[in-house]
Amino acid sequence: MPAQPELWSELAAAMSADRFLLVGTLVFFAAVAHAFLCPSIARAAQVAEKQGGLKGAALHLLGEVEAVFGLWAIVLFLLMVCWPGKGWAFATRYVESGEYVATVADGPSKFVEPLFVFVIMVMAASKPVMALAAGLLGRVGRIFGGSPTAHWFVVLTLAPLLGSLITEPAAMTIGAMLLSAQFYRLKPSESLRYATLALLFVNVSVGGALTHFAAPPVVMVAAKWGWGLKEVFAHFGVAALVSILLSNLTYLIWFRREFATLKGAAEKGADDPSIPAWVVVFHLACMVWTVLMLTEHRPVLMLGGFLVFLAFTTATSRWQPAPGLRGPALVGFFLAGLVVLGGVQGWWISPVLGRMGEGALLAVSTFLTAFNDNAAVTYLASQVPAFSLAGPEAEALRHAVLAGALAGGGLTVIANAPNPAGQSILSPWFSGGVSAWRLFLWAAMPTCLALGCFIWLK
Repeated sequence: MPAQPELWSELAAAMSADRFLLVGTLVFFAAVAHAFLCPSIARAAQVAEKQGGLKGAALHLLGEVEAVFGLWAIVLFLLMVCWPGKGWAFATRYVESGEYVATVADGPSKFVEPLFVFVIMVMAASKPVMALAAGLLGRVGRIFGGSPTAHWFVVLTLAPLLGSLITEPAAMTIGAMLLSAQFYRLKPSESLRYATLALLFVNVSVGGALTHFAAPPVVMVAAKWGWGLKEVFAHFGVAALVSILLSNLTYLIWFRREFATLKGAAEKGADDPSIPAWVVVFHLACMVWTVLMLTEHRPVLMLGGFLVFLAFTTATSRWQPAPGLRGPALVGFFLAGLVVLGGVQGWWISPVLGRMGEGALLAVSTFLTAFNDNAAVTYLASQVPAFSLAGPEAEALRHAVLAGALAGGGLTVIANAPNPAGQSILSPWFSGGVSAWRLFLWAAMPTCLALGCFIWLK
């Protein structure tokens, strides 16, 4: 093909001008390979931890899939410090700005998005917010009769949509907990268990596309591409809603005979009337403040609001436990590491993706998402200057990249950052653990439906 020599010439010229670009790319692919090995490393860590010592602790850290990109970002930083012609000043300036250039102009830091995801995840996972969301879903299920089928359909429809408001990880946690209490405890068939888990993963990935501030794959590109709430909803909102409903209805019809045989009263959700309304309102106000500070790129005020939130949770500890920081910190570490590693990939991503059409981008984005977190896919795509241009052609390319990343977010456990949380909650209902292959097979149908909706309803 005539474009290939031109492409290779462009890549060779970039490598000749700065050989560290190739080093940065090799570090990035090492991080991707490490992410694939995380399940094996985690199993080795379980054995080593029984013996105690440094080896078990190190393997446990290396087996945390959310920590992978952050750890390799440290490697990249150290290599940059030691590289001739780079050094400490260049490396620190690059990490602070995310811009791989000799000088950096004043502007919003690329680390605002990782900070936002960390803060909003902590707030959304608090007991008052979780209790409010779970209680609302439980009431809707009871409105539709309170049967296992009603609760199943309501949770798989509404919980993923909460991801557009309280973040996808919080929506995943709520959905998995309610499904465990209201559906899995009734011991459905193994096929229905896998179909439900696949629906939860795909729907949560798709359901975060109604707003520009909650789903990491959207957050990582919204500011770069000039997308606000109106643009994101116009591109993906209606298609996401239709996709979730069609997927749930398809599996509901497929398993209609088994649903008819499921009996038993579902346990109530996590609604806790003992939490005062003013506590819940304050939590919601803190979340609104955080979103507003994201849109205005004011990380200091965002962090200030977070400190006020932490002080408030301490003062109201009689109604809620201390906020959980581990999960949000790991996701924030992952996204921050992605920014550091991704900033050195523009030299090859821009020429390669810039030569693809809309259909090819959609397919490649979906395929890559199955093997990597969808926020990584969209962030790397945001490094392509052609995607940030004005005009309908560039808009179509942006839509294709994000549509593939959202639709493919349920194909594997590593395809979307919240998936490991959902699997950890529901894995006790799968004898021998969750099969990656069976999850992929049951997720294929809702993934195809999501792609179809994003294509035809954009």
